[in-house]
Amino acid sequence: MSRPPGLSARVKLTLSYVTLVLVAGALILTIVWLFLLRYIPDEPLFSDTGFAPSQGDLVRAFVPPAAAVMLGLLAVGAVGGWVLAGRMLAPLAQLTAATRRADAGDLATRVRMTGRNDEFRELADSFDGMLQRVESQVAEQRRFAANASHELRTPLAIARTLLDVARSDPDRDVDELLERLAAVNDRGIDLVEALLLLSRVERGGFPRDPVDLSLLAEEAVETLLPLAEARGVDLLVHGEPVTTVGSASLLGQVALNLLQNAVIHGDAAEPVTVTTHRDHDAAVLIVENAGERMDAAAVATLAEPFQRGTTRIRRSDHERNGLGLAIVAAIAEAHGGTLILAARSSGGLRATVRLPSAH
Repeated sequence: MSRPPGLSARVKLTLSYVTLVLVAGALILTIVWLFLLRYIPDEPLFSDTGFAPSQGDLVRAFVPPAAAVMLGLLAVGAVGGWVLAGRMLAPLAQLTAATRRADAGDLATRVRMTGRNDEFRELADSFDGMLQRVESQVAEQRRFAANASHELRTPLAIARTLLDVARSDPDRDVDELLERLAAVNDRGIDLVEALLLLSRVERGGFPRDPVDLSLLAEEAVETLLPLAEARGVDLLVHGEPVTTVGSASLLGQVALNLLQNAVIHGDAAEPVTVTTHRDHDAAVLIVENAGERMDAAAVATLAEPFQRGTTRIRRSDHERNGLGLAIVAAIAEAHGGTLILAARSSGGLRATVRLPSAH
């Protein structure tokens, strides 16, 4: 933004100090005049003890040194004000330099202001924290864009390969080719729809109505029952009705994604459990599944987009894009809640969604 030039903050502070000194000096001289010189007679007095000067004599004797003192105060105020203003504004100059570096694209820059806590240090610490969050968000967006472009390119590359193979082999079964192309196309459509859903959640603006999480959990179980039966996984639902406020469709997607993730990656030896309950002012949905023991560091990355876990392999068309838990985390955050992922001591994963309960 183009602005007309003006006085610097240091000059303004210096002028303020000088003005303060001049006002203080003028006030002292005024007090001397009002409470001392005004009571002295205008004519000199002579007595047996000697000569007593008049008011005019005292004024002529007082004004020159008073003026010199005022000029000295003015000089001291200007020099001292300039030095003090520079020392006071030094942290601000440090902040400005860091801001310009960040504006130039160096998000890794930090102020790291030393010294005791004061307003400037608090501002510097807040600025550093803001830059840390911005840097992490930008890095996450870059990773997301890179992963999204890779995931979107994969179906297209597979379709091209299938077509190239079919072109080189005229006797290839056309029905099989069409079936595989349809599966690849479905995968691309599902990925685009997941990205659109994630973008919609991040924008917000969805309706908010009372929603019973227990009903959403039961609907998710009914939807995924064929998949669970095909994999030999039992589904157990228990808990109490618990109500939150939000979008029924989005919160239904939360229950569906968590349950699908548990069915696909769970161990058929133990059932997948879905629990709902109220914990103080929170509506809680918990989905647990058995499985391999997971490292805490790996669990912490599962909610990032396109993360499927280090030991997880795509095993069916139900496991499509690696956005399931990322969508759950985004929907929970948009509703003022959280997604907590924890590895079970016996193996497997526990996913807990905490949302503000409706009073």
